[in-house]
Amino acid sequence: MIYDLHSHSTASDGVLEPAELVKRAHQMGVGVLALTDHDVLDGIAEASRAAAACGLVLVPGVEISVTWRRRVIHVLGLNVDVENPVLLQGLQTLTEKRHWRTAELGRRLEKLGIAGAHEGAARLTRGRIVSRTHFARYLVEQGHVRDFKAAFKRYLGQGKKAYVNCEWASLEDAVAWIREAGGQAVIAHPARYRLGRALFAELLEAFKAAGGEGMEVVSSSHSHQENLTMATFARQFDLLASAGSDFHEPTGNWAELGGTAALPGHCVPIWHDWELEEPIQQVSVLD
Repeated sequence: MIYDLHSHSTASDGVLEPAELVKRAHQMGVGVLALTDHDVLDGIAEASRAAAACGLVLVPGVEISVTWRRRVIHVLGLNVDVENPVLLQGLQTLTEKRHWRTAELGRRLEKLGIAGAHEGAARLTRGRIVSRTHFARYLVEQGHVRDFKAAFKRYLGQGKKAYVNCEWASLEDAVAWIREAGGQAVIAHPARYRLGRALFAELLEAFKAAGGEGMEVVSSSHSHQENLTMATFARQFDLLASAGSDFHEPTGNWAELGGTAALPGHCVPIWHDWELEEPIQQVSVLD
């Protein structure tokens, strides 16, 4: 059984509609898929209907933007109740912050001589969320940069010319929203944050203290060695292990659905105690 517990649709910054995403996951052999759009739950209903039609297990999820020690951290909520009022209210506050950030990002790009970036990015989205990914697509489309990496390296990445700092949810609030909605909180692509061992340990301690349960040990953002390092941290801090492609689109810019490596053998999977709709085979693991 292939688990992919991190993916995005047009509800945030993916390019496939939720139903199309589920269909592709099924074609790629994924048996259990989590839809985890950025700060919204809008695609879950459509994805759930598509999953029921093809026999795939859909895990309702979300990827929440968090500010911790002036750094942006992403926390996944898996198996959340999409109608929970506490979670919905929390996500609404983040949507409002995103609206402000995207308008400011457009103004900064305008000052740099790139006209119409806000409108252009908004044109490329089909959901409520306009993200830096949409701005990157616009910059590539208009020939301002050659590819996604160049867009972030020159304009959109932290500390770059057009980067807009935003105070997102606190770590404690994000985990509390997820737990109120009956879900499990998981730190997304942890190796991406480049915190250093001591600061990373502090993050995991704070996350555990807040009620966090897991970390994404295997991610498309990680190298093989980083997967192993994250597995060691998960074991040290008694965190459950998750795995996800962080799929956004079927191009070379992003990993394919179900395309991540297996969990290292000494990890306890986040799905270890899940009661899914029908009996499933546990995922194979590496020794």
